[in-house]
Amino acid sequence: MWFAILDEISGVETFATGSAIREIARLRKVYGRGRWRKRKGFASVRLADGSVRLAELHWYEAVGIGRKELKIKRFL
Repeated sequence: MWFAILDEISGVETFATGSAIREIARLRKVYGRGRWRKRKGFASVRLADGSVRLAELHWYEAVGIGRKELKIKRFL
């Protein structure tokens, strides 16, 4: 699903780190070693059809690597 983030992500919270992330081996293989965290937050997004919705976003993040695999978990 294509989407664009329209403003800053608010209410950012980390809910898994290191070995608590099920995908940690794949993340390290694809993007490299790092202190990986699975995070979530809320932002307004523009969808492919042009509509704007508030959504809960989930992504993986590591220092020096950045945000990877951003996805919409649910609409609010």
